[in-house]
Amino acid sequence: MFTGIIQSTGRVTRRAPRDGDLRIAIVAPEFDVSDVALGDSIAVSGCCLTLVEREGDTLAFDVSNESLSLTTLGHLGIGDRVNLEKALRLSDRLGGHLVSGHVDGVGTIVAIEPDARSQRWRIAAPRGLMRYIAAKGSVCVDGVSLTVNAVEDSEFEVNLVPHTLAHTTFGNRSAGDRVNLEIDMLARYVERLCL
Repeated sequence: MFTGIIQSTGRVTRRAPRDGDLRIAIVAPEFDVSDVALGDSIAVSGCCLTLVEREGDTLAFDVSNESLSLTTLGHLGIGDRVNLEKALRLSDRLGGHLVSGHVDGVGTIVAIEPDARSQRWRIAAPRGLMRYIAAKGSVCVDGVSLTVNAVEDSEFEVNLVPHTLAHTTFGNRSAGDRVNLEIDMLARYVERLCL
């Protein structure tokens, strides 16, 4: 489990195909991994991955075909930045919302507009996910917990404050970029209970 509060960013340094799936390595010199062990979970741009190698500031993860098919991880290139968050401990503050790291699909940034010192982003989501995205509800975009401002047809809007822009990969994103989306897990359970 995660909170959607990004702790650091890293850069992809290696992509190694492995018998049909992929191992990626990420260098993250500012990411405190002093309490992280092999086998621990780390959210990489919102996708929960298992740490399989660690050498200094470089972390390596195996990415399954399921994750490659549902996320943007398979399209990452050398030098691309990713958002990083260690798994939640029971004693941690829950500053964002409960995030599982199980990406539901990929959306596309439709527009980025200034809104005072913030930015207002409009994101197109797959139709199957839009039913779970509600105004003033929570959504996770590339691992970042955000509040939904508005919902219309197959798009939703969020606001990014200066701190989020400065401390995540969002500061250098643009319209047309693809992003990982995770809906609020409460919506999943409510739907299941209603069946």
